[in-house]
Amino acid sequence: MAVLRVTLALAAGPGFPEGSAEHRYEIDLVLDGAGRPDAAAWEADPEPWRARRIAPDVEPVQGDVQYEPDHGWSIRFFGAAAEGPDAPETRFDCGPESVRPGEYVAVVEPDGAVFSYRVVAVG
Repeated sequence: MAVLRVTLALAAGPGFPEGSAEHRYEIDLVLDGAGRPDAAAWEADPEPWRARRIAPDVEPVQGDVQYEPDHGWSIRFFGAAAEGPDAPETRFDCGPESVRPGEYVAVVEPDGAVFSYRVVAVG
């Protein structure tokens, strides 16, 4: 089981119609044989899968990857208003395609804003 760092760059969303390479997520994932996030590997791994949100002029925000079979993948950020299982989560959906450079991921912030991110690196 190899944990890979997936880097996402903002492709488009509210306030960023042209995207922004400076707004990124770095998400540690294990991908299955089809190149999709592997829920069984996440469940079996005793170590948390790390995540970071990077934006200009602010310190990166640290978090970890969460998976819920009924709701899919999300990131829980540390230092959020409510820590623990009730912390606001940022959801991400890789869609039906493999997670590879050039593909897109939908990111839904806790306030409901939806952004499109492009996979720029895997490895």
